Amino acid sequence: MSPEIIAFFDEPTFTVSYLVVDPATKAAAIVDPVLDYDHASGRAHHGSAARILDAAQARGAHVELVLETHVHADHLSAAPWIKAQTGAKVAIGAEVKAVQAIFAPVFGADDVSLTGAEFDILASDGDRFALGALTIEALHTPGHTPACMAWKIGDQDVFVGDTLFMPDYGTARADFPGGDAATLYRSIRKLLALPPETRLWMCHDYKAPGRDVFAWQTTVADERAGNVHVHDGVTEDAFVTMRQTRDAELKAPAL
Repeated sequence: MSPEIIAFFDEPTFTVSYLVVDPATKAAAIVDPVLDYDHASGRAHHGSAARILDAAQARGAHVELVLETHVHADHLSAAPWIKAQTGAKVAIGAEVKAVQAIFAPVFGADDVSLTGAEFDILASDGDRFALGALTIEALHTPGHTPACMAWKIGDQDVFVGDTLFMPDYGTARADFPGGDAATLYRSIRKLLALPPETRLWMCHDYKAPGRDVFAWQTTVADERAGNVHVHDGVTEDAFVTMRQTRDAELKAPAL
């Protein structure tokens, strides 16, 4: 069984959020919702998240879950606001505790629990839970961060977070504290071992050179055949060398 999937693209952060609806029961999940933030003024608002809730309401859907693929370095999360509006539970990978331990002292965040207590569901690899008549499966995909989790919803739709990008753009950086290029390679191969027709939904798109439109949905088959960083035949050693070389040239994200 396949869900209804509605994508919402936030161009300021190049992020794709998703409303995922079970057609049978109208139970819904929101994946990676963006909190709108103006860096110059330090002000935040909920316009993007409100549009997702409006879309859910228009479909008669009730939001039960917010699924975070990872702790984001390039946008703030609207998950707490959505939870306050809907009562939805917020799920993230259980290794978020490692991310909290790494970053809490960096930002002087004394109020961080270091136990993941801010989240309702701390998922481990292989965990399954229901979204109406659909099944959600957690697929642990560390490398970009220790807590990265891809979410498989239904029979063939996987929301991959920052683990993979569109085939013509490649893969995510692995140089954040706790990241590791070799681990990222293994996580990617885990995803690419899924059936070739599996649909993969990106968290970001930046329009690869020569492409004039944003895109965020591809398949395992297309990634294996054409991903510019990690197509079939690319070895772990070659990937790690490429990724470390590229990451050394990248700036820190603004958020």
